[in-house]
Amino acid sequence: MITLRPAHERGAANLGWLDSRHSFSFGNYYDPRHMGYGPLRVINEDKVLPGQGFGTHGHRDMEIITYVLAGALEHKDSIGNGAVIRPGDIQRMSAGTGILHSEFNASSTDPVHFLQIWIVPAENGLQPGYEQIPIAPEQKQGQLRLVGSEQGQDGSVTIHQQVSLYAGVLAEGDTVSHALAPGRIAWIQVARGGLSLNGQPLTAGDGAAIHDLEALHLTGVAAETELLLFDMAG
Repeated sequence: MITLRPAHERGAANLGWLDSRHSFSFGNYYDPRHMGYGPLRVINEDKVLPGQGFGTHGHRDMEIITYVLAGALEHKDSIGNGAVIRPGDIQRMSAGTGILHSEFNASSTDPVHFLQIWIVPAENGLQPGYEQIPIAPEQKQGQLRLVGSEQGQDGSVTIHQQVSLYAGVLAEGDTVSHALAPGRIAWIQVARGGLSLNGQPLTAGDGAAIHDLEALHLTGVAAETELLLFDMAG
């Protein structure tokens, strides 16, 4: 079964410097029908103006993944990490017992556009941690590249939950398939472009919750489509 989460129905917050869309309840946006899906708790699509960002704030007991679509995002945290995240990078921060961090647009001239994802960890009280890796564009082109996983296999970041996260970039007509093991659920998030999911059309910003399916068939229907696929324990 596929349940569409249309982009235009997401929650919204516009603070002037920040334009954000929430797939699930977040901040001042609350919808009891959309509190997350499986261990997936937050998918926020954020656009931040040049030189602006989120000042130092805290998190606890959450796996936080940042995926930049355009521009550059500067990260600093209380365990000594400082980095700039760019398109092609994937960053994972485990908040665990508690961490402070800030995120600012690294450019004084260009906006930054990114997805921030929160996943509930399999257990609380983990040691805070940080990981960032680059993924070469050709590794995502026309295929699904594992970018996050429970064991950090195949060069992916480690997610402390039974989640396998894939990223893919499809040209028009490209088709990829993904098998779902029994008891697994999935979420598709279209970052840009458009695709067909088992015949169901999705466009930029759309999400789709999937359960009780054995296989997903994804076909690009735009010049270039970028997507994330979460394969999760149900």
